[in-house]
Amino acid sequence: MFQPNLMKGKRILVTGGGTGLGRAMAEKYLELGADIYICGRRKQVCDETAKELMAAHGGSVKTFGLDIRDAAAVDDMVEQIFAEGPLTGLVNNAAGNFISPTSALSSRGFDAVANIVMHGTFYVTHAVGRRWVEMAMKGQWKPEDGYRSVISIIVTWVLNGGPFVVPSAMSKSAIHAMTLSLATEWAQYGVRLNAIGPGEIPTEGMSKRLNPGEEPGARSAKTNPMGRAGKMAELQNLSTFLMADGCDWLTGQAIMMDGGNHLATGGNFYELRSWSQDQWKEARDRIEEQNKKDRAQRTN
Repeated sequence: MFQPNLMKGKRILVTGGGTGLGRAMAEKYLELGADIYICGRRKQVCDETAKELMAAHGGSVKTFGLDIRDAAAVDDMVEQIFAEGPLTGLVNNAAGNFISPTSALSSRGFDAVANIVMHGTFYVTHAVGRRWVEMAMKGQWKPEDGYRSVISIIVTWVLNGGPFVVPSAMSKSAIHAMTLSLATEWAQYGVRLNAIGPGEIPTEGMSKRLNPGEEPGARSAKTNPMGRAGKMAELQNLSTFLMADGCDWLTGQAIMMDGGNHLATGGNFYELRSWSQDQWKEARDRIEEQNKKDRAQRTN
């Protein structure tokens, strides 16, 4: 679909780039010639991903281990990257989520999602974006140089609410608002901001927290208008289109890529209203099992 070396000369940071959707997008950019930076809390996972991607595609993938909830750590990472040369693109992918009745949600559980998704995404966007703005104000950017691009991964629930995932629905709505707001504020400085709201694209971490006990993709097979879950290649292609040059007038948009599911069914977790207490307990146990596995990987 895309010409070889389409991304040559691009330098792109992908948060949460060691696994899942982030890894897939980073891989496509690398394959098309970009220099890639990925970050995540599990440095070892990022290092392994970088090694595997470079073995498959060549190029450069550099890694950072940090928690994007730490604004100072984020700024230090971005400073290190810009010392080698300014970024041309950013993908806000890092996130956290789990299903829970909102009445049973603790403040700690709410903060676990909101601090990563809303605060962390803003910290990274601000650290990168203010450097772009400063460069443009100093005359170090002109339209003929090409636009800088930010892509943020949101959810279809920003359109119609997210029962049983309220912290995520609130936080992703904030990212959507940031995308709309900065698209106009930063356009004069050569910065575009767009968002993607993917439907179910099965990944180990999120599938086990949002659909615990189910086979990945099973719910989409039953309810999605297209009768299936999404494919990584589809997300890779859309994120490449938004990151590449050639449609620079496109900014401030949120593209929902879910096979029409949010139009047909709402695309959220409303059906969980019928779960029994036993079903919720089983789900919580499965989610905590996945959390323990992730914590163990971070400490190894």
